[in-house]
Amino acid sequence: MQLKETYSRLLSKIGFNLNEINTLWLELEKMYSAPARHYHNLNHLEEMIALYAVYESELQFPDEVLYSIFYHDYVYKVTRKDNELKSAEKAVSILPDDAKLDKDLVFDMICATQLHQNNAIEDINWLIDFDLRILAKEWNDYQIYCNQIRKEYRIYPNFMYQPGRKKALDHFLKNEFIFQTAAFRTQYEQQARANIEREIAMLR
Repeated sequence: MQLKETYSRLLSKIGFNLNEINTLWLELEKMYSAPARHYHNLNHLEEMIALYAVYESELQFPDEVLYSIFYHDYVYKVTRKDNELKSAEKAVSILPDDAKLDKDLVFDMICATQLHQNNAIEDINWLIDFDLRILAKEWNDYQIYCNQIRKEYRIYPNFMYQPGRKKALDHFLKNEFIFQTAAFRTQYEQQARANIEREIAMLR
Protein backbone atom coordinates (compact mmCIF):
# COMPACT_ATOMS: atom_id res chain seq x y z
CA MET A 1 0.00 0.00 0.00
CA GLN A 2 1.41 3.35 -1.04
CA LEU A 3 0.05 5.04 2.08
CA LYS A 4 1.96 2.65 4.32
CA GLU A 5 5.13 3.13 2.29
CA THR A 6 4.88 6.91 2.63
CA TYR A 7 4.28 6.56 6.36
CA SER A 8 7.19 4.15 6.78
CA ARG A 9 9.62 6.37 4.89
CA LEU A 10 8.64 9.38 6.95
CA LEU A 11 8.92 7.64 10.31
CA SER A 12 12.23 6.09 9.34
CA LYS A 13 13.50 9.57 8.49
CA ILE A 14 12.23 10.90 11.80
CA GLY A 15 14.10 8.24 13.77
CA PHE A 16 11.85 5.20 14.30
CA ASN A 17 13.08 1.64 13.73
CA LEU A 18 11.24 -0.90 11.57
CA ASN A 19 9.48 -2.68 14.43
CA GLU A 20 8.25 0.60 15.87
CA ILE A 21 7.03 1.73 12.47
CA ASN A 22 5.08 -1.49 11.87
CA THR A 23 3.43 -1.26 15.30
CA LEU A 24 2.51 2.39 14.86
CA TRP A 25 1.15 1.78 11.37
CA LEU A 26 -1.14 -0.99 12.59
CA GLU A 27 -2.45 1.33 15.31
CA LEU A 28 -3.02 4.15 12.84
CA GLU A 29 -4.64 1.88 10.27
CA LYS A 30 -6.99 0.51 12.93
CA MET A 31 -8.08 3.99 14.02
CA TYR A 32 -8.75 5.25 10.49
CA SER A 33 -10.50 2.01 9.46
CA ALA A 34 -13.07 2.04 12.27
CA PRO A 35 -16.58 1.13 11.03
CA ALA A 36 -17.97 4.54 12.02
CA ARG A 37 -15.57 6.35 9.71
CA HIS A 38 -17.17 6.92 6.35
CA TYR A 39 -15.21 10.02 5.35
CA HIS A 40 -12.47 10.57 7.94
CA ASN A 41 -10.64 7.42 6.94
CA LEU A 42 -7.59 6.24 5.02
CA ASN A 43 -9.03 7.53 1.73
CA HIS A 44 -9.10 11.03 3.21
CA LEU A 45 -5.43 10.70 4.11
CA GLU A 46 -4.60 9.52 0.60
CA GLU A 47 -6.32 12.53 -0.95
CA MET A 48 -4.50 14.92 1.34
CA ILE A 49 -1.14 13.29 0.67
CA ALA A 50 -1.75 13.51 -3.07
CA LEU A 51 -2.15 17.27 -2.65
CA TYR A 52 0.91 17.35 -0.41
CA ALA A 53 2.93 15.74 -3.20
CA VAL A 54 1.85 18.46 -5.62
CA TYR A 55 2.67 21.36 -3.31
CA GLU A 56 5.57 19.94 -1.29
CA SER A 57 8.02 22.39 -2.85
CA GLU A 58 5.98 25.26 -1.36
CA LEU A 59 6.46 24.00 2.20
CA GLN A 60 9.09 25.11 4.67
CA PHE A 61 8.42 22.19 7.01
CA PRO A 62 7.35 19.34 4.72
CA ASP A 63 8.01 16.54 7.23
CA GLU A 64 5.94 18.24 9.91
CA VAL A 65 3.09 18.77 7.46
CA LEU A 66 3.16 15.16 6.27
CA TYR A 67 3.30 13.79 9.80
CA SER A 68 0.39 16.05 10.77
CA ILE A 69 -1.66 14.77 7.86
CA PHE A 70 -1.33 11.22 9.14
CA TYR A 71 -2.39 12.13 12.67
CA HIS A 72 -4.80 15.06 12.29
CA ASP A 73 -7.89 12.83 12.51
CA TYR A 74 -6.34 10.05 14.59
CA VAL A 75 -9.03 10.62 17.23
CA TYR A 76 -12.42 11.17 15.61
CA LYS A 77 -15.70 10.78 17.47
CA VAL A 78 -18.69 12.87 16.50
CA THR A 79 -19.77 13.18 20.13
CA ARG A 80 -16.49 14.92 21.11
CA LYS A 81 -15.38 18.50 20.65
CA ASP A 82 -11.70 17.88 21.35
CA ASN A 83 -10.81 15.45 18.57
CA GLU A 84 -8.07 17.67 17.15
CA LEU A 85 -6.55 18.33 20.56
CA LYS A 86 -6.49 14.63 21.42
CA SER A 87 -5.08 13.80 17.99
CA ALA A 88 -2.34 16.40 18.45
CA GLU A 89 -1.49 15.06 21.89
CA LYS A 90 -1.25 11.53 20.50
CA ALA A 91 0.92 12.62 17.58
CA VAL A 92 3.40 14.38 19.84
CA SER A 93 3.39 11.72 22.55
CA ILE A 94 4.76 8.98 20.30
CA LEU A 95 7.65 11.07 18.99
CA PRO A 96 11.01 10.20 20.54
CA ASP A 97 12.92 12.91 22.39
CA ASP A 98 15.46 13.13 19.59
CA ALA A 99 12.87 13.10 16.80
CA LYS A 100 13.83 15.14 13.77
CA LEU A 101 10.57 17.09 13.89
CA ASP A 102 9.40 20.28 15.56
CA LYS A 103 6.95 18.87 18.11
CA ASP A 104 5.39 22.23 18.94
CA LEU A 105 4.75 22.92 15.30
CA VAL A 106 3.15 19.50 14.80
CA PHE A 107 0.90 20.14 17.78
CA ASP A 108 -0.16 23.54 16.45
CA MET A 109 -0.70 22.19 12.95
CA ILE A 110 -3.09 19.47 14.03
CA CYS A 111 -5.01 21.74 16.39
CA ALA A 112 -5.43 24.24 13.55
CA THR A 113 -7.50 21.73 11.58
CA GLN A 114 -10.35 22.30 14.03
CA LEU A 115 -11.20 25.91 13.16
CA HIS A 116 -9.49 26.20 9.76
CA GLN A 117 -8.47 29.82 10.32
CA ASN A 118 -5.66 31.74 8.68
CA ASN A 119 -2.33 31.32 10.42
CA ALA A 120 0.88 33.33 10.44
CA ILE A 121 2.73 30.09 9.65
CA GLU A 122 2.09 29.46 5.97
CA ASP A 123 2.62 25.69 6.23
CA ILE A 124 -0.36 25.51 8.56
CA ASN A 125 -2.43 27.26 5.90
CA TRP A 126 -1.36 24.65 3.37
CA LEU A 127 -2.36 21.85 5.73
CA ILE A 128 -5.77 23.45 6.30
CA ASP A 129 -6.33 23.78 2.57
CA PHE A 130 -5.36 20.16 1.93
CA ASP A 131 -7.95 19.19 4.54
CA LEU A 132 -10.70 21.32 2.99
CA ARG A 133 -10.09 20.53 -0.67
CA ILE A 134 -13.13 18.22 -0.61
CA LEU A 135 -15.38 21.28 -0.41
CA ALA A 136 -14.47 22.25 -3.96
CA LYS A 137 -15.02 18.90 -5.65
CA GLU A 138 -17.43 18.53 -8.55
CA TRP A 139 -21.01 18.35 -7.30
CA ASN A 140 -21.43 14.58 -7.66
CA ASP A 141 -18.29 13.96 -5.60
CA TYR A 142 -19.35 16.60 -3.11
CA GLN A 143 -22.68 14.82 -2.65
CA ILE A 144 -20.84 11.60 -1.88
CA TYR A 145 -18.88 13.51 0.77
CA CYS A 146 -22.11 14.92 2.23
CA ASN A 147 -23.59 11.43 2.47
CA GLN A 148 -20.44 10.12 4.14
CA ILE A 149 -20.56 12.87 6.75
CA ARG A 150 -24.24 12.19 7.37
CA LYS A 151 -23.43 8.52 7.99
CA GLU A 152 -20.76 9.51 10.51
CA TYR A 153 -23.42 11.52 12.36
CA ARG A 154 -26.12 8.88 11.98
CA ILE A 155 -26.72 8.77 15.76
CA TYR A 156 -28.40 12.17 15.38
CA PRO A 157 -31.88 12.49 13.82
CA ASN A 158 -32.39 15.01 11.04
CA PHE A 159 -33.97 17.62 13.29
CA MET A 160 -30.70 17.73 15.23
CA TYR A 161 -28.23 17.08 12.42
CA GLN A 162 -29.48 19.57 9.87
CA PRO A 163 -29.25 22.73 12.04
CA GLY A 164 -25.82 21.65 13.27
CA ARG A 165 -24.55 20.98 9.78
CA LYS A 166 -25.99 24.26 8.50
CA LYS A 167 -24.24 26.16 11.30
CA ALA A 168 -20.92 24.53 10.42
CA LEU A 169 -21.35 25.37 6.74
CA ASP A 170 -22.45 28.95 7.46
CA HIS A 171 -19.18 29.37 9.35
CA PHE A 172 -17.26 28.84 6.12
CA LEU A 173 -19.41 31.26 4.14
CA LYS A 174 -19.10 34.02 6.73
CA ASN A 175 -15.32 33.97 6.51
CA GLU A 176 -13.75 36.25 3.93
CA PHE A 177 -12.12 33.16 2.42
CA ILE A 178 -12.63 29.42 2.83
CA PHE A 179 -9.11 28.61 1.66
CA GLN A 180 -6.04 30.12 3.26
CA THR A 181 -3.46 30.01 0.46
CA ALA A 182 -3.55 32.12 -2.69
CA ALA A 183 -3.20 29.03 -4.87
CA PHE A 184 -6.26 27.33 -3.43
CA ARG A 185 -8.32 30.50 -3.39
CA THR A 186 -7.67 31.02 -7.07
CA GLN A 187 -8.50 27.45 -8.02
CA TYR A 188 -11.17 26.35 -5.57
CA GLU A 189 -12.85 29.21 -3.68
CA GLN A 190 -15.70 29.77 -6.11
CA GLN A 191 -16.59 26.08 -6.45
CA ALA A 192 -16.45 25.52 -2.69
CA ARG A 193 -18.84 28.38 -1.99
CA ALA A 194 -21.25 27.18 -4.64
CA ASN A 195 -21.24 23.66 -3.21
CA ILE A 196 -21.77 24.85 0.35
CA GLU A 197 -24.64 27.15 -0.64
CA ARG A 198 -26.25 24.29 -2.56
CA GLU A 199 -25.96 21.93 0.39
CA ILE A 200 -27.41 24.50 2.79
CA ALA A 201 -30.40 24.93 0.49
CA MET A 202 -30.98 21.17 0.67
CA LEU A 203 -30.88 21.22 4.48
CA ARG A 204 -33.82 23.61 4.84
